[in-house]
Amino acid sequence: MVTVKCLLVIAAIKGWHLIELDVNNAFLHGKLKDEIYVSLSPGFGEKEDTRSKVDYSLFTRSQGSSFIALLVYVDDILIASNDTATVHPLKVFLDHQFKLKDLGSLKNFLGLEVARSSKGISLSQRKYTLEILSDTGYLGCKPVKTPMEQDVKLSRTDGVPLEDAKVYRRLVGRLLYLTITRLDITFDVHILSQFMDSPRQPHLHAAYQVLQYLKSAPGQGLFFLANSSLNLSAFTDFDWAGCQDTRRSLTGFCIFLGNSLVSWKSKNQAIVSRSPAEAEYRAMAITVCELVWLSSLLSGLQLPPTVVSLYCDSKFAIHIASNLVFHERTKHIEIDCHFVCDKIQYGFLQTFQVSSKNQLADCFTNALGLPLFSIMMSKLSLIEIHAPA
Repeated sequence: MVTVKCLLVIAAIKGWHLIELDVNNAFLHGKLKDEIYVSLSPGFGEKEDTRSKVDYSLFTRSQGSSFIALLVYVDDILIASNDTATVHPLKVFLDHQFKLKDLGSLKNFLGLEVARSSKGISLSQRKYTLEILSDTGYLGCKPVKTPMEQDVKLSRTDGVPLEDAKVYRRLVGRLLYLTITRLDITFDVHILSQFMDSPRQPHLHAAYQVLQYLKSAPGQGLFFLANSSLNLSAFTDFDWAGCQDTRRSLTGFCIFLGNSLVSWKSKNQAIVSRSPAEAEYRAMAITVCELVWLSSLLSGLQLPPTVVSLYCDSKFAIHIASNLVFHERTKHIEIDCHFVCDKIQYGFLQTFQVSSKNQLADCFTNALGLPLFSIMMSKLSLIEIHAPA
């Protein structure tokens, strides 16, 4: 889904044409009794076609000034190109091979509703959200302003176990797919997904509050500005020992391509961090891994590499990332230190000052149409930071 968002952002900025195709009879109704081996279509094996090394479902072709990108997910195909003349021969070839339905300009892809204007591209899951509210009986509920109370601490041992855990699991599973465009519920759904094995009454009550929050704005989503740069920037933060059961720290990051939000995550760290500085630095390392992957993906979409901006609120983490000085307090995170330091030395990563909190709020306002990014980054307290020389 990050690949889809990046492709839409580039198309919005560069004015590429977006076309959707659908394969007829992708699934046979009969049961297969023999082993089936599938090979790549010969048309994509030619030299002028390039398969992305970081996302095998992405194919690109460049011929002179013409560029075309083809993204495949099972039987759904998305084509982006700056030259419509090159798209028609490709559609004819694919139709000859697979029998396709040409759905025209992109309107809906994998349940994502796409609307385009001269200002940019809007991405939402309004229909999917209304279906969730209708199936759970919350279509007429009273909306609330926040998906989860800020002081709520859910645990595996609090409350009475649910008699039917399937109701909770199905609801959280559907909410997980909704986080593709609703990052304002990502943190809360991440918390709820930790109790899938043995859900309890407080967990279900918290999930229902998320539904009440969705009722307030079911069509909320992302907006990719057409007037924007194509530079990568990222914000990262952590919650030290935030998990009530394991005391693992929570990593959160948001990555922008220009002014458009394309990737975010809220996840527990793999190990227990012994200090806030360690937790912050591990959050930086996880964010840098995502930035490296995104940089490789964008290079295949004809975007030249640029220096990436990374923002965090820990002076200690910034210092050890920019200086090759290690001591006893940092030797247990030395591997992550070397990884981030290498990216800074090679010129891939650079840190900058944050002028004010309003700068971050403006970014989310442009990306989401929200007055402020509320829950996931509500505890983010950005301060003046600068990498030591």
